Amino acid sequence: MRRSLVLTDEQSRHPFRSTLPAHVRSDEYAAPAESLWRLTQKDVRGFASTYVAVFAAVLVFIA
Repeated sequence: MRRSLVLTDEQSRHPFRSTLPAHVRSDEYAAPAESLWRLTQKDVRGFASTYVAVFAAVLVFIA
């Protein structure tokens, strides 16, 4: 397999990303970074339900 030294698209530096069409990569960072790190009620509920499920599984395993 022959590989070129320059990718087809300079904005996509990873080999997989370079194979994707431009319209797929256009909205990569549409949301600001601050909003990506905020905890929502859905995140807390998901963590709590996972914690309770693992805790119950451990109790069943021990008992």
